[in-house]
Amino acid sequence: MKHFWVFLSVTLLLFTNAFAQKPEKLTSAELFHEIQKLNFLGTALYVAAHPDDENTSLISYLSNHEKARTVYLSLTRGDGGQNLIGSELRELLGVLRTQELLAARNVDGGEQRFTRANDFGFSKLPKETLEIWDNDKVLADVVWTIRSIKPDVIINRFNHRTPGSTHGHHTASAMLSLEAFDMANDPNAYPEQLKSAQTWQPKRIFYNTSWWQYGSREKFAEADKSNMIKMDVGVYYPELGISNNEISAMSRSQHLCQGFGTLTVRGSSEEYLELLKGDAPTENNLFEGINTTWSRVKGGEAIGEILEKVEENFDFQNPAKHIPELIKAYQLLQNIEDEHWKNLKSVALKNIILAATGLYLEASSESASATPGSKTTITLETINRSSAKINLKEVQIIGTNAKLTPNKTLDNNQKENFTIDFTLPKTISYTSPYWLNEQGTLGMYVVKDQNLIGKPETPNAFRARFTLLFDGVEIPFEKDVVHRYSRPDKGELYEPFAILPEVTSKIDEKVLIFANADTKEVQVKVRAGKNNVSGTVSLNHPSGWVITPKSIPFSIAQKGEEIPVTFKVTPPNSESEGKLEPKIAIGNQVFDKELVEIAYNHIPKQSVLLPSAARVVRMNIKKAGEHIAYIMGAGDQVPESLEQIGYQVHIVDPNEIQNGDLDKYDAVVLGIRAYNVVDALKFKQPVLFDYVERGGTMIVQYNTAGRWSTQFENIAPYNITLSRDRVTDENAEVKILAPNNSLVNFPNPITTKDFDGWVQERGLYFPSGWNAEFTPILSMKDEGESEKQGSLIVAPYGEGHYIYTGLSFFRELPVGVSGAYKLFANMLSIGKNEVKKDSDVKG
Repeated sequence: MKHFWVFLSVTLLLFTNAFAQKPEKLTSAELFHEIQKLNFLGTALYVAAHPDDENTSLISYLSNHEKARTVYLSLTRGDGGQNLIGSELRELLGVLRTQELLAARNVDGGEQRFTRANDFGFSKLPKETLEIWDNDKVLADVVWTIRSIKPDVIINRFNHRTPGSTHGHHTASAMLSLEAFDMANDPNAYPEQLKSAQTWQPKRIFYNTSWWQYGSREKFAEADKSNMIKMDVGVYYPELGISNNEISAMSRSQHLCQGFGTLTVRGSSEEYLELLKGDAPTENNLFEGINTTWSRVKGGEAIGEILEKVEENFDFQNPAKHIPELIKAYQLLQNIEDEHWKNLKSVALKNIILAATGLYLEASSESASATPGSKTTITLETINRSSAKINLKEVQIIGTNAKLTPNKTLDNNQKENFTIDFTLPKTISYTSPYWLNEQGTLGMYVVKDQNLIGKPETPNAFRARFTLLFDGVEIPFEKDVVHRYSRPDKGELYEPFAILPEVTSKIDEKVLIFANADTKEVQVKVRAGKNNVSGTVSLNHPSGWVITPKSIPFSIAQKGEEIPVTFKVTPPNSESEGKLEPKIAIGNQVFDKELVEIAYNHIPKQSVLLPSAARVVRMNIKKAGEHIAYIMGAGDQVPESLEQIGYQVHIVDPNEIQNGDLDKYDAVVLGIRAYNVVDALKFKQPVLFDYVERGGTMIVQYNTAGRWSTQFENIAPYNITLSRDRVTDENAEVKILAPNNSLVNFPNPITTKDFDGWVQERGLYFPSGWNAEFTPILSMKDEGESEKQGSLIVAPYGEGHYIYTGLSFFRELPVGVSGAYKLFANMLSIGKNEVKKDSDVKG
């Protein structure tokens, strides 16, 4: 049972990292809830493709009403999505969304697992999905999950029988789950897994269907439901003072980077599960015919008899009264042969013992990070807030020789603090998401350690083992080493304790565009991971590029301090692409990592180590105009990209613009999904259209169809109809429909070769219809589909031009796709070939 009361406070969505990392402290009601779950020996596995695909209502219901261990297997970490709260994209977005999933499970009581599949972006068909993923490896990971957690029932979020009706990842997740249902019990399937797991056959597998599968509520009401079971997941939990659908909404609201914050709801709500394989329950009971009592395991009856009496006679005023029975149950549990249930229930029972006694155990580092080979100090806090007789025998930092043997009685409500010093092993691994440690592919991450596959995050580097005696019975408790500190404006805070390199480096601009052969200064930031660091910095570079000087010495006195060093970079005369890679030499060691810290209030701070590098592109590009107004939408890096080719980009607040304010700009660009997320735009359409009519250029990047205020008559001066049309194949053939149009001629000639090297997709949410005033410029399609001509359309309006584009410039520009830069420069330059002389970009 996770700690709900934090989430019920008025600061529901404003809680700080203090809550993101703070130890759980259960109330008596929550403790009773945990004891109920302790006495249920059944497991459900829910399977889908992405973070936020999961049905939090059903996960919460299974966890808190049925009391089952409930695990959500998300095949990907959502790396290919977008980010409404920050700049993290791709692998960094995957780290953020992983933590949001863990925050969601912390609310609804579930657990989280993954496969090695990489979310490469939208896919229309499971065939394409499984080709880009490694079908066999992802299937192996699903089998591994089943063998590891041993679910009695599996529930698929999506329908395996309807390819093409939804995201290809969705359908693929259901197909793989259904295939793995039988394969997990086959010893010939992935036999290497059987060194660490056993074959397993789930009892039954379902599809979590709903009215939307049938097209309408009316059609679903008439559908044959003889093969379905129905559950009312809107139940109320009196012991928690909250309903299941309220928990569900709070869980879903943890997906903040996807804009899923929502109101809580109450009342009856039905969920339907269609049986796919296995024996059919005769009642609406998911676990019918499955022994979910302690008699399920050999030797479990005696344990169950003890724990069921604790549940039946639970003392809410004095939970510590039950410690003797809980200790006896723990002793018996250590003797059962079933390692799976012994391990699971031992962890749960020990947490209950901690809560019943008010035992608080903490291991806090003096600093948030340390480097291999360095010394660190851990402060240990122990307090027993009950009358139970407890002795602290010893404390050990696992993986080191550091150990204390206090042999001290923990008297009621008397805090005992200790410190322990140790030296970190020089060979210890750095703290970073384990799936990013090796270079992956478009569709897969590389993880070679079988026991890491599926884990939501990298296990903490250090844990403290507190060995306690309860009336002579020895029980070990493990706690992650964390960093606890306070700030005057936030109070008590917690962070993970990270192991980081002595020094890291970064180049802020991840793509450096050289539009001519002029030399540019490139700054490398060097950050110290410990005090008194000195060495030299150099830049690896592509052939034909010149770097001066060859190396630069540096010295940094304070840990955490960052200093800049500047190199002069001269590109070749011809077009060229490659990487600049900072290398820091300290003695005989070379450090080449960048430290990225992801810090939001709703998740623990994340330390991510990536190869330190920046892409350099020498391209011949021209532009017209200088000053661009940019209205941010859901967040993108297009402004920074345009500055790379010499534009001065001004971020404009639409609330403040009035008629005539925009006339000083050569173009106005609206960021991605601006009409979806910027309410002020519904009042500023006349201002924007007047600007265009007086000779301005307005460029609107993609918006999600139908997700803006009804007060918009149209987002363009002439009618256009947005659709869900998209081209997901980044290599799809592009045809130029209007070869004489300025957009493909001035100031940069555009050919089909300019669409080589695009990433993830061509574009999305293209218009499917438009007035005759518009000219479609390009045509493209995915395999087996009709041509889509709405990726780039332009219309004259008054003396100016209006452009709508669904092309994924927000993906292409930040990674330095030359053709995307040239085409965007042409969009910004439209109409200026007669009134202004085009200029070569001056870097």
